[in-house]
Amino acid sequence: MTDSGLRPPHIESSDRRVIIAFNNVTIAETSRALLVLEDGHPPSWYIPPEDVRVEHLQREQTITFCEWKGFAHYYTIDVDGKKSPAAAWGYSDPNSEYLGIKHHVAFYANRVDTCTVDGVAVIPEGGEFYGGWITANE
Repeated sequence: MTDSGLRPPHIESSDRRVIIAFNNVTIAETSRALLVLEDGHPPSWYIPPEDVRVEHLQREQTITFCEWKGFAHYYTIDVDGKKSPAAAWGYSDPNSEYLGIKHHVAFYANRVDTCTVDGVAVIPEGGEFYGGWITANE
């Protein structure tokens, strides 16, 4: 795996199998994730929108700013009335260097029920802000 201590962040593609589930429903499943590697954090995994069950995402009013990627918006996951606020985020209009993640969705591993890479459970990065995933290969 590429060193994640990069500034500015670097985008890397992955063919590893990612599955994210909440309330017994698979929210996302892909082998086409993009990893954003930055500043000594574990990578954040961005899932292509066509591999996300977007009908379970409700866009929130919350917006944050990243000096590199631009403005991020957040989603609540809602499956049959069970909700996980601010469980995912994305960039609908990222800065030009990060157009690869446009409309992709990243998930906080600690705000979903199951998050795996190649069948192995992800360990969420500590803290509440960064959404990095620690996987078996890191």
